[in-house]
Amino acid sequence: MTTFDDKLVSVLGKKSADALAAGLGLTTVGDLLRHYPRRYDERGKLTEIKGLELGEHATVQARVKSARQRRMKSRSGELLEAVITDGSSDLHLVFFGRGSRKVERELLPGREAMFAGKVGMFNGKLQLAHPDYQVLDDVGDEAAARFAGAFIPVYPAAQGIQSWHVSNCVEQVLAVWDGVAEDPLPADLREERGLVPLEKALRDIHRPDGWAAIAVAQQRLKWDEAMAVQLALAQRRRSATARPAPACPPKRGLVGDAFDARLPFELTAGQREVGERIARDLSGEHPMNRLLQGEVGSGKAQPLDALVLTPGGFVPMGELRLGDEVVSADGTATTVTGVFPQGEREVFRVVLSDGKSVECDLEHLWATHGGEVRTLREIRDDLLANGDPFRWRLPMVVAPDLDCVDLAPVKERHELLQGLLTTGGSCDGLDVVFRTESTHLAEYVSELAESLGGTGVVRYGYEQHEVFVRLPEEFPPFRDALDRTASPARYVERVEFVGVKPVQCISVAHPSQLYVTDHFIVTHNTMVALRAMLQVVDAGRQAAMLAPTEVLAAQHARSLRDLLGDLGQAGELGGAEHATRVTLLTGSMGAAQRKKALLEIVTGEAGIVVGTHALIQDKVEFADLGLVVVDEQHRFGVEQRAALSGRSGGSTPHVLVMTATPIPRTVAMTVYGDLEVSALRELPGGRSPISTSVVPVAEKPAWLDRAWQRIHEEVRKGHQAYVVCPRIGDGEAEEASGDEPPKEDASDRRPPLAVVDVAQRLAEGPLRGLRVDVLHGRMPPEDKDAVMRAFAANEVQVLVATTVVEVGVNVPNATVMVIMDADRFGVSQLHQLRGRVGRGSAPGLCLLVTEMPEGTSTMGRLRAVESTLDGFELAQLDLELRREGDILGSAQSGTRSGLKMLSLLRDEDVIAEARLVASRVVDADPELAAHPGLASLVAGLLDEERAEYLEKA
Repeated sequence: MTTFDDKLVSVLGKKSADALAAGLGLTTVGDLLRHYPRRYDERGKLTEIKGLELGEHATVQARVKSARQRRMKSRSGELLEAVITDGSSDLHLVFFGRGSRKVERELLPGREAMFAGKVGMFNGKLQLAHPDYQVLDDVGDEAAARFAGAFIPVYPAAQGIQSWHVSNCVEQVLAVWDGVAEDPLPADLREERGLVPLEKALRDIHRPDGWAAIAVAQQRLKWDEAMAVQLALAQRRRSATARPAPACPPKRGLVGDAFDARLPFELTAGQREVGERIARDLSGEHPMNRLLQGEVGSGKAQPLDALVLTPGGFVPMGELRLGDEVVSADGTATTVTGVFPQGEREVFRVVLSDGKSVECDLEHLWATHGGEVRTLREIRDDLLANGDPFRWRLPMVVAPDLDCVDLAPVKERHELLQGLLTTGGSCDGLDVVFRTESTHLAEYVSELAESLGGTGVVRYGYEQHEVFVRLPEEFPPFRDALDRTASPARYVERVEFVGVKPVQCISVAHPSQLYVTDHFIVTHNTMVALRAMLQVVDAGRQAAMLAPTEVLAAQHARSLRDLLGDLGQAGELGGAEHATRVTLLTGSMGAAQRKKALLEIVTGEAGIVVGTHALIQDKVEFADLGLVVVDEQHRFGVEQRAALSGRSGGSTPHVLVMTATPIPRTVAMTVYGDLEVSALRELPGGRSPISTSVVPVAEKPAWLDRAWQRIHEEVRKGHQAYVVCPRIGDGEAEEASGDEPPKEDASDRRPPLAVVDVAQRLAEGPLRGLRVDVLHGRMPPEDKDAVMRAFAANEVQVLVATTVVEVGVNVPNATVMVIMDADRFGVSQLHQLRGRVGRGSAPGLCLLVTEMPEGTSTMGRLRAVESTLDGFELAQLDLELRREGDILGSAQSGTRSGLKMLSLLRDEDVIAEARLVASRVVDADPELAAHPGLASLVAGLLDEERAEYLEKA
């Protein structure tokens, strides 16, 4: 009797069993039967070659197009070069040595065969070197006869064990397998969902008699995986709530109440609702595990390079501090009462009818002409639905009297504008039009009109430029009959997706809560996380905030101190009576600073601790940790989150996970299945003025020369450029070219380009004469800061860097990004990188340089990035390409998959239904004692590594 648990060696023999174990990690009958076909080929239907991925182990059914023997040029011996085709694309094969003569006799033109091997590249073409093959024409041969049926299952394979070898082994196992003693899914569940028995599903998935049988079998096997995952997560949720947690009920008259009394604005309904829910969770004796997403009012923000008007002129948002003065919409000065870093957010550009634009996130609040306050999300959705920008007229800014050098008081600016329009203006319909050959003068007239609360729309011409000027009604008519017949108006024409940027927002003391940026908006900021931390502090415990980067951690610590004021100055002169202390801990701190911080944490002096991964280290001990706030959760693994949450000395702290990255519902139900999710949303679509182009240097080398010319052109305009490389550089030599490719991967693909090497070649070659510098993660912090400052000040014109520029480098003057070896980056990473350019009025350009040939799936990925700026679409594509990772183990990089049949992208209905069923089952039977079949499903999913992982989490 052969069962799931029997070892394969007893059925297949040592040679085949060892090959399956070494190549695929399959050791039991159950392992092999759960090793499902990746796809099915129908005899006579050839595999699509253009979908192959460089570096993957592929199995294809194709027709031999040609096979030619020749002598090698660089050494003695012969090789066979063959070409196979699917009818539209070709794949090259190469065989070395004496055995190639036998191959030549078998691979005759016109024959069909199965070919398997690692996809490499040589001379710019995809190839398989020394592939295994199985000729399909000779059905008299016993091995080939197995492939003569209508369906040929193609299995995930590996070096040394090909798809047809796996198929042969499955054939042998199915012949002696006695089936399933007890179906793990209860009969009532199978009947309710219309699922076939497990034995039939497994036999049909390996040896189907039609596509209908495959679909029915797949649906059943998806349910097995979905139930196993959701049962494990339901048990984890129940286990988490069963553990004791430090109860932190609100206490009146302490820091929390004092802070709320100082808030310069009313909390939104969403903030109040989520805050009350979190307050209830924190009051309980079981740990809160909550995921908080941005759309519930977690902040309205602008990029750090957005310009905010102050009495001294425009200042970047990122430079504003608590107590600074900014100009409100009515022209008066008002004080900044709060500065709130929001991490990285998706940023959108609001394009206005006068040609100007301003950037913010979708939750930013805009004051409209009718006195309403609407989120940008509402405005954008209405524009998409109705296409009527005139509905979204924005009020004009009242001209302030400024003390800065560039802009004089209102009266002087108005007189100067009158004088310029008298000499070069005329009345053209509703507008006063100023005409000039000088670009500088045209822009100056536009700036004057804008500074007076009007509009000055510049239309650039080849020889002459025009500025269409309108001013508010309170200004007298222009002299010399240059009359105005219409008031200035500004409408939102469209909303465009820009990319992911570090952002922050401010609150102001002005009653209207309005302040002037490039134009003006109204802003609030969430207090959800801080108010939760203060509730824990008032209960006598500590709160820790974990940020993904030192830059963001330092921003958070500074922001919290500024917000709290004397409420955050415990033990200091001038500190409030019930004050707490905010302590920062990062990896780059000096020994003395670090020792002081560690002492404040272990003694409990620090009520709020902000840090990076340094908080997870063993040397960090908390006096009484009550709450862990994790910012930008997608940058942390669950084990990192769990390591911090286990530091509260006997009890489990509450956990609040925050993310500004919208998570697809299926991912939230699996990857974050142990958390209570407050809200979910989909990433919105949109289009950005950043243009993206693939530079295929293998086919069009001149295009790379043109890329360097474009950088020269932008620098001549005063702009700057990034060049991004996948590696820092350690001096390894590139492979020599020749007939024979490297033996290890059968490819002549060189190592990834390195920052150090590329910077030197560019500085001495195509970018000679420009100021080029490098930036990468191994540089000392002071060196990195120096380079960042120099680039921000335009002292460096071209920055050659690794992906370190994704966070912390924000230079709106940079307009070009060239990404070298773009095929070595993920889709989402490319999308985030190109968000570094195209920030201001100047358009952005992103060039994706690759040596990949057309027709490959890798090139298809780059073409997808080129064709869309829809972040959600690209995130979905990236998840699909990464095969969703091992969602219940520590291997979350996407290199392995714990799900063999279930797809997080395509099977939302199955996952959602399985979650409901699993919750009901675990509520009634926590240990699954009455459901041995379901318990076996969970046990089969949870190997030793995953079980340990779940225990930690």
